[in-house]
Amino acid sequence: MSFLTRVLTWTMLAVPLTGGVSRAQQASPMPQEHTHHHGDIQPVQPFYPRMRRAQEHAVGKLFTLDEAQRLASDSNPTLRQAEAEIRAAKSRQQQAGLYPNPTLGYTGDEIRGGSINGGKQGFFVEQSLVTAGKLSKSKDVLGKEIRLAEIEAEEQKLRVLSAVKTAYYRVLAAQELLDARSDLSKIETDHAETQRRLFNTGQADETDVLEAEVDAERMRLSVHMQENTLREEWKSLVAVIGRPDLPQTVVAGDLEHNWPVIIEDQIIDTIAAQSPATQIAAAASARAKSEIVRAKSQSIPDLQLRGGLEYNNEPLSTLPHAIGWEGLAEVGVQIPIFNRNQGNLAAATAGAERARLEQQRVSLTLRERASTVVDEYANAKLMATEYLEEMLPRATKAYTLMLEKYGEMLAAYPRVVETQRKLFTLQAEYILALESLWTTGIALEGFLLTDGLEAPARPAEVDRPVRETNVPMPERIMSPMENMPRP
Repeated sequence: MSFLTRVLTWTMLAVPLTGGVSRAQQASPMPQEHTHHHGDIQPVQPFYPRMRRAQEHAVGKLFTLDEAQRLASDSNPTLRQAEAEIRAAKSRQQQAGLYPNPTLGYTGDEIRGGSINGGKQGFFVEQSLVTAGKLSKSKDVLGKEIRLAEIEAEEQKLRVLSAVKTAYYRVLAAQELLDARSDLSKIETDHAETQRRLFNTGQADETDVLEAEVDAERMRLSVHMQENTLREEWKSLVAVIGRPDLPQTVVAGDLEHNWPVIIEDQIIDTIAAQSPATQIAAAASARAKSEIVRAKSQSIPDLQLRGGLEYNNEPLSTLPHAIGWEGLAEVGVQIPIFNRNQGNLAAATAGAERARLEQQRVSLTLRERASTVVDEYANAKLMATEYLEEMLPRATKAYTLMLEKYGEMLAAYPRVVETQRKLFTLQAEYILALESLWTTGIALEGFLLTDGLEAPARPAEVDRPVRETNVPMPERIMSPMENMPRP
């Protein structure tokens, strides 16, 4: 699910999500040593969002990214497929360099012998003599295919590692959001209970109670939805690892630190120049050129050599003995009058031109896809930084001050709830921005290779359009503020 879709879902549900305590929040005052209450209203406990609680309360060993990548290296079937394709390419090269087998045959002439009991019978050996280095040129073409298979295997490793890492951080984000929504559900449930108490004492209207109960129910619904999301993200992770039997567990990690470092002004050029897709296109172009060389050599005919022995039963004119063994030898060659392999040569030339243009197409396509992902990354990084350094500290301070005013009976309870909701809403948007920051950063670090279960291509299929651009055209990130209803 894209970042934009998730923010829209969040807005529609009006479910502010909890998250972790940022560095700026940890520096803010959090008076948790006392409670505030007004009359019949239940005491208000200071309650701030905090990350990594699921990891702190996990039962059993945490599942780490290193473990996920190690399991993927052992279990993801596409890596074995890529290795098998290298072996197949090497075997094809070996076969292409083998010399044609000789032909051993029987020969006979005038076998019945006629009236003088003559006739000839014997054997021959026939061998094609390959000229113009055709075998070495075929081996050269197949050697290029080996290189293609090797680059494809390297690309597949990157693809699997990027896919595992992306899926892992999606699980981590879903895990944090589940804790966050559970916190908000408790807040809204307590708020609804407070409104019922105020209604019983005549201090609140029934409308206030009903609205609070609706909000509490919507929060409970959001918790169940997030449980489903976490479960499905885990299934996606273990599928790309290649171990769908792994039971769901808590993953270890930190969304707030060690973000992917992307130099935005250079990353597009880097991807276009160093991507495995670019290397594959260059190797395919080299193979196409070697096919031209091979096609040219095919017009030079091979020699057909034949030699053998025949026993001639015809009697000698002066002696009562047969003529005996006689040798035979033949040398033949096709004359390239009509077929000079001109059609295959023209096709190979056109293929080389196509391969040259394919290099350009791949480079431009990568630039197009990368520019969109860079835009997402830049927006997510901008948002995460702004939330961390500006908005969350202000919201935390506002909530703390409102608690103090409430304790001094200078503010009403709904104002406390309102500021707390604002804090948790901003924290939720911060978590979503972090998730987008990680996933887009991982995609850029991995040259946009994110599908860890796509089968590696065979050398003859390396220029399938999906290979280097399997990242869907992502929706551009919109700031959560842009999705909020205008006053």
